[in-house]
Formats: sequence, structure tokens, C-alpha cells
Amino acid sequence: MTKFIPKSSYNYQDLLDCGDGKLFGHGNPQLPKPNMLMMDRVTEINKRGGDYGKGEVIAELDINPDLWFFKCHFIGDPVMPGCLGLDALWQLLGFYLGWREYQGNGRASGCGNLKFVGQILPESKLVKYHLHLKRVISLSTVSTGVADAYVYVDDAKVYIANGLKVTLFNKTTT
Repeated sequence: MTKFIPKSSYNYQDLLDCGDGKLFGHGNPQLPKPNMLMMDRVTEINKRGGDYGKGEVIAELDINPDLWFFKCHFIGDPVMPGCLGLDALWQLLGFYLGWREYQGNGRASGCGNLKFVGQILPESKLVKYHLHLKRVISLSTVSTGVADAYVYVDDAKVYIANGLKVTLFNKTTT
């Protein structure tokens, strides 16, 4: 593997490479592979932006009516499951930690408050995820990222998540 060089945006192939352990290295944060990969690109990632000036991540998912979840959730009343939007936010927070070169396998570790104020339907066009980093706590065996986030569909806010947490467990952690 070549040395990781941070960029300010990532395309779909980069995200697939992350899922294969090629971006941050095996044993470090990985995105899930399709169908659980819930984004098509990261359009912005930085260390100083966001509501708290501690970093932000913006990513997008193109919506089309043929996406797998519309076929089964719900028959006759298709909608993107809210849990998939929440998982996308956890995916992005783990991605951010890998981008910052924190080490270990990532796991969702909490969400303080979550509100669904809209829905993502088959006729929607674009989902945008926006994370605002609040802090990163790094100890010898674990690192935890904490963020607030919003999910938008076609520029309308549909999810609000406060206190999202992802923890990286390094190889010596049990």
C-alpha cells in the first residue's frame, strides 16, 4: 500500500477503495461495500470548517427509484429507511477519523439525539450529508469522533442528528 495522502474530496472509486482497506490501510477505518455504502462521493472534507470550526464532511448520494431499499421498504409506499441515513452519517464520521489518520477498526458508538423531519422518496434526486465535528478524543487504544449532522434531500432538511459517535479500536484493544 502506498502512503495515504489526504485530499479534500473523494470519488466513488476512492470510496470503494476505502471499503477494500486500500485507502487508510487494513485494520483502519473502512467504508462498507455496496449495497450498504450509502454515498456516491465525498465533496468536501476538512479540519477547520463546520459549525464548530473543528472539521466537516459533506457527501452525496444520487437517488433513483431502482435503489434496492425502495423495492422492500415498504411495498406500495417506498421510502429510504431512516436507519440507512443514520448509518451514512456514522460511515462518514468513521471516514473522517481515517482521513485524519487515526488508527483502528471503526464502530458506531452512539447518537445523542435523532429527529426525522422529512423523508427520502424514489422521486427524490439528491441526498446530502453534512457532518460538523465537535471533537476527537484520542487515547492509546481508542479514538472517538463526536459530531452533529444533517441530512438533506433536494435541499430540504430531513434528519437532524446530534452527538453522533464513532470509535476506532486499535489492534491491541479487546
